[in-house]
Amino acid sequence: MAGDPNAPHFPRSAPIDAYGKGGFAFAGMSHRGSLLCLPDAIWAWDVTDPAKIDRYSLDRVFVAANSIDTLLVGTGTGLWLPPPELRQALKAVRVVLDTMQTGPAVRTYNIMIGERRRVAAALIAVP
Repeated sequence: MAGDPNAPHFPRSAPIDAYGKGGFAFAGMSHRGSLLCLPDAIWAWDVTDPAKIDRYSLDRVFVAANSIDTLLVGTGTGLWLPPPELRQALKAVRVVLDTMQTGPAVRTYNIMIGERRRVAAALIAVP
């Protein structure tokens, strides 16, 4: 999807229909690369390695924190322990951080938005 990097790919939350082959399918569209799914929009996310996840890469989450209770981080195919300072920064804005591989994160995200929970997901694309 090409276009304005300051505009979302989709203007609301939506379930993820498929993932793999370096991207995701949602709302009848496909996207190559990682995604940041917020309650009000789905954005391209330039993170490809969990080690690069920091407050800056999650800036949109911090901006929207008043509409998010839980942030799911899909770490690709590996595991990742978030730095304590990132977990503390999210806790300070009342966002609970939960990390898991991307597949389980997608499934959990879909269940939570189906329950109309205040959830966001930062999903690293998997091959």
